[in-house]
Amino acid sequence: MFKKDFLKNKVITATLFIFIFLSSLLVASGTNMITEMTNSLNALFTKSQVPHFVQMHSGKVDYSHIDAFATENNLVKDHQVVEMIQIDDGNITFGNVKASETNSIMDHYFVKQNSSFDFLLNLNSERIHVSSGEIAVPIYFMQKENISLGDKVTISTTDFTKEFIVTDFVRDVQMNPSVIHSKRFVVNEADLNELKKNIGQIEYLLEFQLTDVNELNNFRNLYQSAELPNKGPTIDYPLFKALNAITDGIVSALIIFVSILLSIIALLCIRFTILAAIEEDYQEIGVMKAIGIDLQDIKKVYLLKYIVMAAGASVAGYMVSLLVNHLFTFNIMLYMGTAPKNLFLKLIPFLAVVLIFLFTVFFCMFILRRFNKISAVEALRLKDSNEKSKNVNYFPFNKNSFSNIHILLGIRDIRIRFRIYGLLFLVFLICSFIIIVPVNFLNTIQSPDFIKYLGVERSDIRIDIQQSDTSDNFANIITNISNDPDVEKFAPLVTSQFKLVNNEGALENISIESGDFSIFSLEYVTGAAPTRQNEIAISYLNSEEYEKSVGDSLKLFIDGQEEEMVISGVYQDVTNGGRTAKALIPPNKDNVLSYKIGVDFKANVSIPGKIAEYSNTFYPAKVTNLKGYVNETFGNTIKQVRTFTISAIIIAIFISILITSLFLKMLIAKDYSQLAIMRSIGFSLKHIRIQYVTRTLGVLIIGIILGTFVSNALGQRVASVVLSFMGASEIKFVIDPIKAYFICPFILILTVSLTTILSIGSIKNFSITNIGA
Repeated sequence: MFKKDFLKNKVITATLFIFIFLSSLLVASGTNMITEMTNSLNALFTKSQVPHFVQMHSGKVDYSHIDAFATENNLVKDHQVVEMIQIDDGNITFGNVKASETNSIMDHYFVKQNSSFDFLLNLNSERIHVSSGEIAVPIYFMQKENISLGDKVTISTTDFTKEFIVTDFVRDVQMNPSVIHSKRFVVNEADLNELKKNIGQIEYLLEFQLTDVNELNNFRNLYQSAELPNKGPTIDYPLFKALNAITDGIVSALIIFVSILLSIIALLCIRFTILAAIEEDYQEIGVMKAIGIDLQDIKKVYLLKYIVMAAGASVAGYMVSLLVNHLFTFNIMLYMGTAPKNLFLKLIPFLAVVLIFLFTVFFCMFILRRFNKISAVEALRLKDSNEKSKNVNYFPFNKNSFSNIHILLGIRDIRIRFRIYGLLFLVFLICSFIIIVPVNFLNTIQSPDFIKYLGVERSDIRIDIQQSDTSDNFANIITNISNDPDVEKFAPLVTSQFKLVNNEGALENISIESGDFSIFSLEYVTGAAPTRQNEIAISYLNSEEYEKSVGDSLKLFIDGQEEEMVISGVYQDVTNGGRTAKALIPPNKDNVLSYKIGVDFKANVSIPGKIAEYSNTFYPAKVTNLKGYVNETFGNTIKQVRTFTISAIIIAIFISILITSLFLKMLIAKDYSQLAIMRSIGFSLKHIRIQYVTRTLGVLIIGIILGTFVSNALGQRVASVVLSFMGASEIKFVIDPIKAYFICPFILILTVSLTTILSIGSIKNFSITNIGA
């Protein structure tokens, strides 16, 4: 019976098989990405012996003071001070290309291999060892600058030149992600000493491993109250995990989300085909019930087909996922490496596929409960289930208001039989969702407007000045900008550290940006920018950590005096660990971290030209436009989301073709008699095509309109949940109306129109003489 049914409904069975197959493939690949990422990240942390607490510091270091603190503190398992030489990108050449030519926002640090922990690994996840004249380059620059083994990296000034040969690439547990604007190059100890004497600024990483990572908050409070070096941001173990997982975590979440949508489509199709089969076999079911066949046995006849099909599709999807997993996990393997997985981790993708299979089977069993409502007497008396209600409440149209009667008939059919078109409507809505959400998300993260989620005000360009470049350089740049006739407005901002009283009553450091926040606006989740001296705006993660909201107060030490600051607003920030603040207070001159200036130019001023001019005039300050800033920060994420978006569009088009052809095949079979009569009384194939194209496009347009609305509402919520752990809790899509409201709908309309025309070609052979044959 299964074989006969398959041969009779090959297209329908094949379509359902494909949907369950794709759903199983994606859910297996998505869960495998998550397990691979988790396992590889844990292995990377283990092999590199990641520190639990790191304090970056620019300034002098008292080694004995640090050693004494670590020795006396029973929370400390091990500690080390890592010396780094920061070299400006204008002094670095990759091959024949100066790093400064790319207007990079990255800081270039040169280090030697660590001796105790925080080991820098190569692509084989082994500790890097370089000889004199050799260098290991971060993976970020390997990809960005297309660097290969054997290439040259040259460090030069007017009176010093040092050439290195690339012999390895660096997996850096601290600075792997592009969202971290610092990158470490590994050189030999003798070469590092030579660089230290001739070029660059010395900065430090004060690193600690703890006996118990759960005591991290207590240790942070102890460190920050001990008057130890703190001129720079702090990064800790949980943040290392979050930042390393962001790119692949977003992509795997998107893949699993699409697989769930495909599963929903598969279930909708199964419901449609089961109900159609019940209607077609209505009398046969009645006969089987009348002769005493048990209802459960009748259900098993129909259920067997879907069990076999779902099992076959699930197994096929899982097997194919094993072949294509390397495509999904390439970025994970590159940045984190591979690690052996235990049996449980290997079983997770398989169990996810089993869950898809079981859910499909249970759904079929739920739909087959319709058998309970079939009466043997009625089934034998009536030809099908629809004959119980022949009187249709036709919706009256004024035919004179329509210039084309065939369009009228198409619209009328949708209104009369909207329940039948419900499947098509839901599928088109989901297809719109599958296309529009990734397109809008991609457009958002590569838009200059995404800068607002980095805690940065929107301006034409941004000038970053390191603390080591001194306040004199900052003042000179401000003077030059204020005298530039091309400048419309500008806002200098200074980030410095202050002491804050946390919820436990202990002192801890907080990075606060000082300046005028009325010149360039920043979008706030709640509240607004500070406008008074006693007001402070804090980032979302700070708001969560301190359990504070707008109107609450924070105790801050300013010039040695405790001041109570009222929270005026909460904003989103995914940089610097997402823990920042903004206030109108004077900067702490003894602990300045960085300077920045936002600049807007007058109309018709060439921004690329001004970037080139300012880069040369204000060297070594970093000058970037905001689009470049976003691309460097999220470049790898943007690349992967773009690939996923293209794949999602292809999948949605494929779904639209399959479902439209499947639906029309079943609808034409249902309307055979009506179509044969229409052909006999003179309706041309062209007229019937117009009717069917009107039906499918009418349903499609409704699906696109609602799909767009749902995408903008639910899609933004999904994106906010994905990025909330990084500090962006309320994502608003930056929508390109041409792409979202014209190109994407046009692709679906064109696809559905062509599929409809091709699917109804068999109507030309319909004849009234074949009715009932």
